[in-house]
Amino acid sequence: MIDILNKDYPYPSRRNLTYAKNGMVASSQPLAVAAGLEILKKGGNAIDAAIATAACLTVVEPTSNGIGGDGFALVSWQGKLYGLNASGRAPKLFSRANLAAAGYREIPRFGLLPVTVPGVPSAWKELNQRFGKLTLLECLMPAIGYAKDGYPVSPEVARHWENAARIYRKNLSVPEFQPWKSTFTLNDKSPKEGDIWRLPDHAKTLEMIGKTEASTFYRGELADRIDLFSRRHGGFIRKEDLENHQADWVEPIAVNYRGFTVHELPPNGQGLIALEALAIAEGFRFETKESADTYHLQIEAMKLAFADGLSAIADPERMRYRPEDYLDRDYVASRRQLIGDVALDPVCGKPSASGTVYLATADKDGNMVSYIQSNYMGFGSGIVIPETGIALQNRGLNFSLDPSSPNSLTPGKRPYHTIVPGFLSREGTPVGPFGVMGGFMQPQGHMQVVMNTIDFHLNPQAALDAPRWQWVEGKTVLLEPAVPEAVKAALIERGHLIRTEPNLSTFGRGEIIWRDPETGVCVGGCEPRADGTIASY
Repeated sequence: MIDILNKDYPYPSRRNLTYAKNGMVASSQPLAVAAGLEILKKGGNAIDAAIATAACLTVVEPTSNGIGGDGFALVSWQGKLYGLNASGRAPKLFSRANLAAAGYREIPRFGLLPVTVPGVPSAWKELNQRFGKLTLLECLMPAIGYAKDGYPVSPEVARHWENAARIYRKNLSVPEFQPWKSTFTLNDKSPKEGDIWRLPDHAKTLEMIGKTEASTFYRGELADRIDLFSRRHGGFIRKEDLENHQADWVEPIAVNYRGFTVHELPPNGQGLIALEALAIAEGFRFETKESADTYHLQIEAMKLAFADGLSAIADPERMRYRPEDYLDRDYVASRRQLIGDVALDPVCGKPSASGTVYLATADKDGNMVSYIQSNYMGFGSGIVIPETGIALQNRGLNFSLDPSSPNSLTPGKRPYHTIVPGFLSREGTPVGPFGVMGGFMQPQGHMQVVMNTIDFHLNPQAALDAPRWQWVEGKTVLLEPAVPEAVKAALIERGHLIRTEPNLSTFGRGEIIWRDPETGVCVGGCEPRADGTIASY
């Protein structure tokens, strides 16, 4: 196995590597991580710990996710990898015709109209019923406690909360947004770093979900409350849409990259983009991390993969091509041949016959989970169902109104989805979970973290600490300030439109846990661009 435990690396770090054998949890919030560890120590497994951490994140990091969002998971259980797609579909009334009748020529960002069926409660239920040792209610108890008794707001969350409150004050003035304001602001102000914040309605909802194994959310009282509020304020979602929701167990997709297997979930998520970019990049040699050649080739591979993904990824039942068509060796080679010394304006090919939180967990038996959930664009739609604390997502915003697009808005359809968990294995042996959250940065972060690990032999913390880039559109690329000036200058000479971005959260927030199969020792790294940490024992 690659020397992923090497401690010598060139990037200054705010954190040291964490080692443990009995269990490990990594995520963006220390309190949520502690909740996962608490469940492990109570006899729960990695899946129970993932549920506990995920539920706690809806409380302590509401700026990025909530009960009303979607979730995806890769679960390594007894050496076999399982995929879970718990994303929701468009309500039956959510159509181009009804949107136009409501006076909209494009899908709005805020309000009830872009709301798709939330999948998070179903993700927790499916994971618990298939793999959990503890009851769902037991897994949710730490989150219930924080919501009921209060918790101190962490620095990055406070910053994002203040930004959201400023946006919402400007844009959300009609009565349907009042529940958001009463839930997440006090006297129209967001909490400051270190302030204690309580979410009592959220606590009651989590308890109801735990006691009913999520059935109340899709068929009971909570479904009734969502239906009533939607009808009252002109929304599309109905109880019938919630009743028809089903999370799906799916087969992960993968590519071999220099002897390692990189696993992602199939569409409607964008993991395919990361895999295609890696497949293109494998045809090049990368000598050093901080060189213009490395950045250029990575960026060009990612641009070509994104051109394909943005034109093709949709509800898998509506895609024109299969995911594996984009990973075909000959097709990948044809895309690679387009890369030269000058920056491309990417266009999609034609294969022959197609606001987020992340966490990773591991237990003493070798089971591991890569899990991600989100409300999208911060708090999501700005809609909170009164007296429940349920903040609804706005994933419908990612549909296209072009009827010729595979991702065109159609009732009952899943939209293109940004959130993706990742997993690494070698020769059939699990190595571990990894992820980088953050909208369209996610496949770009996946590619960079994988290459940092495999090509440049960086340990988990170094792989996360290393400077990142983000392709935006056309030839425009954002670079972190830590990228060497010589690299920036060389990229500009090659035709890239370079912007240095000081806001490091723009470049995603990731976590990694690798496990040594011989000793059972786990080693983890956590994101220096967030409030996160690792807990282990």
